[in-house]
Amino acid sequence: MEIKALDVKKLREKTGAGMMDCKKALQEAGGDFARAERILKELGLAAAQKRAGRATSEGRIFARVGEGRGVLLELSCETDFVAKNRDFVALGEALAELVLDKGASVSREELEAPVKDAIGRIKENMSLRRFAVLEAAENELLMSYIHGEGKIGVMVKVGVSDTALAEHPKVKELAFDLALHTAAFAPLYLNREGVPEAYLREQEEVFTKQAASLGKPEHVLKGIVQGKIKKHMSEISFIEQAFVKDQNLTVAKVLENLGKEIGGKLEILDYLYYKVGEEIE
Repeated sequence: MEIKALDVKKLREKTGAGMMDCKKALQEAGGDFARAERILKELGLAAAQKRAGRATSEGRIFARVGEGRGVLLELSCETDFVAKNRDFVALGEALAELVLDKGASVSREELEAPVKDAIGRIKENMSLRRFAVLEAAENELLMSYIHGEGKIGVMVKVGVSDTALAEHPKVKELAFDLALHTAAFAPLYLNREGVPEAYLREQEEVFTKQAASLGKPEHVLKGIVQGKIKKHMSEISFIEQAFVKDQNLTVAKVLENLGKEIGGKLEILDYLYYKVGEEIE
């Protein structure tokens, strides 16, 4: 069957495999995109799953943290020039402030009204692409970080066993480092428990097929597959990733170590990661 160049390009962008490998996979799959992606994974030609999709628009991420609440918001536009425009930045900041004030009760309509008004002034199409709210209790700390003139924005919620520890300087320092970590490594899931079972089964099947080609005994193959799963988890699970400031320690270990030092327990309860233009599932 005829394979369209656009489909080959799309598969290449999603998997990172070569153009010819993508074309062959699509031919073998009879044009079925999902099956072709699976074939590339089984052959070890697809890159590890990534959070960030290919940017499809310009814009900026905005963050606001107030008393017990944090907001992350993406405002999109057509050009990078407008994304740096003072009026555009002021609009995004005002929208984030409005969401911070009203929380989940804010309506989409009252947020979109000022955007429509700004379109007439700035003379470029814009839209409120998405926003999210994180609520925090007294024993929880919110920390945000904006990177690259608003191209990436993150927010992390850290829980502590004692309310007083939420104000501890070292806890605040670690919370900021965790926000930096999130921006740098874009974890897909908070922990292994958050990874869909169907996805884990698929990965195990893929790794099993890859290992089978090595011709090793069954008990050895099982160890190889488990090793591959562990490595994959260290790439996509926040607490299992190597910490941004010390690659010899996992995020979980860094939390554990500080907890012992200050006499309490720390854990990451939630996080948000936005990248301008990324695909939204």
